[in-house]
Amino acid sequence: MRPRPVFAVVASMLLFATVAPAEITVVVAHNRNEDATPEFKFKNIPRPAKNDAATTAAFTLVDGRRDPNGGDVAVLHDGRVPTEEDAPSDNFFFRAGTDGGRLLLDLGAAIEIKQVNTYSWHPATRGPQVYRLYAADGKAADFNAQPKKGTDPETCGWKSVASVDMRPATGEGGGQYGVSISDSSGAIGRYRYLLFDVSRTEDRDAFGNTFFCEIDVLDRSAPPPVPVESAATQTIRETFEIASGKYQVTIDTSDAPDLSDWARNELAPMAQEWYPKMVAMLPSEGYEAPKAFSIIFSKDMQGVAATGGTRIRCAATWFRRNLKGEAKGAVFHEMVHVVQQYGRGRRSPDSSRPPGWLTEGLTDYLRWFVYEPQSHGAEITKRNLSRARYDASYRVTANFLNWVTEKYDKSFVPKLNAAIREGKYNDDLWKQLTGHTAQELGDEWKAELERNLGSDATAPAKQK
Repeated sequence: MRPRPVFAVVASMLLFATVAPAEITVVVAHNRNEDATPEFKFKNIPRPAKNDAATTAAFTLVDGRRDPNGGDVAVLHDGRVPTEEDAPSDNFFFRAGTDGGRLLLDLGAAIEIKQVNTYSWHPATRGPQVYRLYAADGKAADFNAQPKKGTDPETCGWKSVASVDMRPATGEGGGQYGVSISDSSGAIGRYRYLLFDVSRTEDRDAFGNTFFCEIDVLDRSAPPPVPVESAATQTIRETFEIASGKYQVTIDTSDAPDLSDWARNELAPMAQEWYPKMVAMLPSEGYEAPKAFSIIFSKDMQGVAATGGTRIRCAATWFRRNLKGEAKGAVFHEMVHVVQQYGRGRRSPDSSRPPGWLTEGLTDYLRWFVYEPQSHGAEITKRNLSRARYDASYRVTANFLNWVTEKYDKSFVPKLNAAIREGKYNDDLWKQLTGHTAQELGDEWKAELERNLGSDATAPAKQK
């Protein structure tokens, strides 16, 4: 259960923070996915610093396990911040499937702490911060420097400073977050140790632990903090209206200036034509698709592309190689994710989460059978027939969904999409819509493929 809000500052969305004692002030800030940049600029809290007291402090993992996909605790005070929203190695986060843990910060000696500032960045539920902060000077007779989970720090020499909960009232809460804890007197107190008791943001899946990228501690008597340096990149960002201004897309090629002409002349027209069509093809009761979304090309990103909320990230290196091939289709696929917004369905406690193969298969169905059917990109041939499974995801599942649509229900995909978005997906849905289970449909689809291709993929291989 979340703590009852006693004090709150609202920045772009509904955020909560409880404080004790009364003179402590907690200021929170949020940059939405489409507004976040590597500069980490917020309206009401300082940017991350590179010369604060935490820079030379010792960070220790007191309880919980570090996720091996992320950075070590050193990334929390190295004076650097991520250059993009989903950069695991540039962030510290607790292991997937666990409920956070505790971090100890030892400043080496007691100082007059002016502020404690924490920063995070992620496109979805791992962006918000949830933690309780304790402080100690280490002089108490019963002082325990490393209290484990289950031990109340206030019973062993620690003082509760503040409790922070930045989870939004609605939505996944992706974006950039900053928290600044201070005191109206000018100093939180004279302390050597800080203890962060960190909780996950959600437990509906294994990925609820926050991506923390920097923790700053400002000494009241130290020189002013020096903000971290951001990469000197010329901003190349254009916004295009869609459907006479009803929607808009912003395309950022700052990291890849050589892609600017292609983005303007090829990508933007595709988005302007097809985004309204996607919205019309994937309706559900009471749902309004995002009015604005962004496409950002990243020079450091690996793979092809990824979407978080309304922010599409594209790997510039891959796109340079595929401008005359699958480039626009790959962005089309991600735009469908923007329209899908299946995270909405997870807000209800009784909702269900669809399997990943179906989410991606539905997206590829629109790509290969609606946007570019002439490319035959989801065609099943004798060569790949033996590996064809209805739940194989992406283009194979797209082929299966097209077959179900053609054979059983022309509106099958819109109905499936609506159920998923509303959190009502379950295995019985297939039988409700077609009279058959997914497995039965998969077997029938596979058998028909085999007949049409003149091959029985289930037949044993002939002995030579």
